[in-house]
Amino acid sequence: MLRGPAAVWATLGPLLWACGLALQGGMLYPRESPSRERKELTGLWSFRADFSENRRQGFEQQWYRAPLRESGPTLDMPVPSSFNDVGQDRQLRSFVGWVWYEREAALPQRWTQDLGTRVVLRIGSAHYYAIVWVNGVHVAEHEGGHLPFEADISKLVQSGPLSSCRITIAINNTLTPHTLPPGTILYKTDTSRYPKGYFVQNINFDFFNYAGLHRPVLLYTTPTAYIDDITVHTGVDQDTGLVDYQIFVQGSEHFQLEVCLLDEEGKVVAQGTGGRGQLQVPGAHLWWPYLMHEHPAYLYSLEVRLTAQMAGGPVSDFYTLPVGIRTVAVTEQQFLINGKPFYFHGVNKHEDADIRGKGFDWPLLVKDFNLLRWLGANAFRTSHYPYAEEVMQLCDRYGIVVIDESPGVGIVLVESYSNVSLQHHLEVMEELVRRDKNHPAVVMWSVANEPTSFLKPAGYYFKCVTLSIVSCVPQCNSARSFPGAAAPGGGEGRVWSSSRVSQSDLLIPVCGSVLKAQIASLDLLDQNSRIQAPGLSESRAVASAFVRTLPACRVLDLPRLRELCVALLSPSSGSARSRVALTAGVFVRFLTSLCLEFQDPPLMFSEEYQKGVLEQYHLVLDQKRKEYVVGELIWNFADFMTNQSPQRVMGNKKGIFTRQRQPKGAAFLLRERYWKLANETRYGRPASKSQCLENSPFTL
Repeated sequence: MLRGPAAVWATLGPLLWACGLALQGGMLYPRESPSRERKELTGLWSFRADFSENRRQGFEQQWYRAPLRESGPTLDMPVPSSFNDVGQDRQLRSFVGWVWYEREAALPQRWTQDLGTRVVLRIGSAHYYAIVWVNGVHVAEHEGGHLPFEADISKLVQSGPLSSCRITIAINNTLTPHTLPPGTILYKTDTSRYPKGYFVQNINFDFFNYAGLHRPVLLYTTPTAYIDDITVHTGVDQDTGLVDYQIFVQGSEHFQLEVCLLDEEGKVVAQGTGGRGQLQVPGAHLWWPYLMHEHPAYLYSLEVRLTAQMAGGPVSDFYTLPVGIRTVAVTEQQFLINGKPFYFHGVNKHEDADIRGKGFDWPLLVKDFNLLRWLGANAFRTSHYPYAEEVMQLCDRYGIVVIDESPGVGIVLVESYSNVSLQHHLEVMEELVRRDKNHPAVVMWSVANEPTSFLKPAGYYFKCVTLSIVSCVPQCNSARSFPGAAAPGGGEGRVWSSSRVSQSDLLIPVCGSVLKAQIASLDLLDQNSRIQAPGLSESRAVASAFVRTLPACRVLDLPRLRELCVALLSPSSGSARSRVALTAGVFVRFLTSLCLEFQDPPLMFSEEYQKGVLEQYHLVLDQKRKEYVVGELIWNFADFMTNQSPQRVMGNKKGIFTRQRQPKGAAFLLRERYWKLANETRYGRPASKSQCLENSPFTL
């Protein structure tokens, strides 16, 4: 009988093979070049929700066969956006089932007449399950609401040729035990209390299940022989930067590749040829995080030129990939970027805003990054799903370090650990790594958030998911390939631990070493003020006992809170685990007073109490970061919408900014702390305190 890793791989192999068959090809971000064009389909789309009892009227009547308006009344729906908050229809806001989008897209003449041009339809995100037709012909299906997918529609638009094409997208936001995130449908069969066929969508996560076309939809072109994918790994040898590259080509087996690396001034600093090689950059400018260097986030441009021999003559394709040269390593007590200790001080976020829901919005995105830099934050976690590609690009550009999280939130049911769920989770992780593998800002992957790790099948499930990341990027000894893992309790940034599975079973190679992180977490839950710290070891029973003896009034005394913080952030006695800890779970979770009331002396839910809790945390963190703590990410950056409930009055109010991005008192306290941390830990000359008080404290 196979045991240990051999047994895992015996079952994991076929699952990964199935994923590989489903995910052929690359997912390069569409960029314009001398050989490539793109056409945005942002704007108003025709929209209709299927309110029929079985939600399948659209398929039964084949709405995709003709313009959507011929099927019945339609609405104007902006794309990108969530559909929930745009209209005034209460039924639409909480709608569960199939909705239909349609757009007529005018096509440039060359796209439809030049058979040497490849035309691709790309959907940045469709939450949750999507089916796509072009001119009534099925072209694609995709499961998962946070990652891009695309379809080659060249033959459809060049058979005529046509001057336009009709794009129809049906989206179903129903969550099941096997989706990511999971959910269940509960049918109410008591007809004396509920209408016939009434059902509700149950979820086990604390944010609103917005749905729709959340990110840009566009058409782009390439030659028929084209650069399909690029993978880069970077390193440093003394003062020489190393860029290992691998290029994949589709459409021809007879081609040449030329590679140039340009600096920010446009000067060529290294050149190469062929589909695989290494570029050496003497005196390289490294990619540094924000506030860690006086010239952070330095990006080179990797220009790739393909020349292929086709029947009609030579064909060229050009693609430019931003590249940041940097290394990541983990020691027993430190997290290192470019060999220097890096201390995470930042936030956990959500893609969430008024009216647009989770829809991508450039002004909102730039505002958020300006607030991050105002705050002195150098990192955030993409809780609890992958964010838009444009977000990752700005992180590269501004030097904001990212913990890149999958949508594995709310995994609590035994059914969600089945082989069906596992295969989908593997596919999602492969899509995520494929999309974000080249971003220098990404230093860690998170495979899940707060799963029920005590359930028997959880250990095997997350071993498979974690090992799958290694298979996605084989060169796991490289800093670029697999910088880290918060697996799977990336929940509050912690590495998963349970009584059934030891952490040593989940260790993944990181930069040639092994990440053995103990990541602490503390949740102060809203209404009860009870403490929840999953995965605590027996040596921390004193902390659990302390919680159980809280008085019935549930008021948490600030000095006693500090004692609890010390207990929860202390490593297990006699533990063989590394003492590297990222306290992404130092999340002060409590409800800021809805009226932002001030109270002196501090009372629970007032802003003073919020500041007091943070100050107690900071006292403990200042002690523990001298030993093993490598960072702190507060929950949450801004208030966000949730399902309606007595515990969530107009959403979750745990943000340090309001949903409209106005700072609360805690934001000013954190700003003072984060700039102090930046001054203490910055590589090179220290920044003066006054710089954090200037109008534009974004560069040092």
